[in-house]
Amino acid sequence: MIAPNLALATLWSDWLCQAGIPTTVQRVWASSIAGELPPDQTLPELWVENDADLERAATLLEAFKHPPSQTWACPNCKEIIDGPFEQCWNCGHPMPPRP
Repeated sequence: MIAPNLALATLWSDWLCQAGIPTTVQRVWASSIAGELPPDQTLPELWVENDADLERAATLLEAFKHPPSQTWACPNCKEIIDGPFEQCWNCGHPMPPRP
C-alpha cells in the first residue's frame, strides 16, 4: 500500500501494528531521490508481513482514512462541533460519552 508521505505511512503502520497486523514501512528515505526517479516511485510503502492480513489491513486503513462524521454540542461552551473531533476546538472540553 502506498502512502502519500512518510508521516502518514508511519502513523498507518503503527495503527495497524496496534491492531495486531505486523507492518513495516519501506522506501523511508526514497523521497531524497525524487527527481532522479519519478516522484510516484519514491513514495513510502506499507508492507503487511502476512498475506492473510492484507484484506483486513486494507479495510482498517479505509476506515481510518474516512472517520465517521458526527455533530455534537459542547456541554461547556455550547459550541457546535462537526466532524471526527472528540474535543471542543473552542474550549478544549472533551466530547460527552454517547448514550
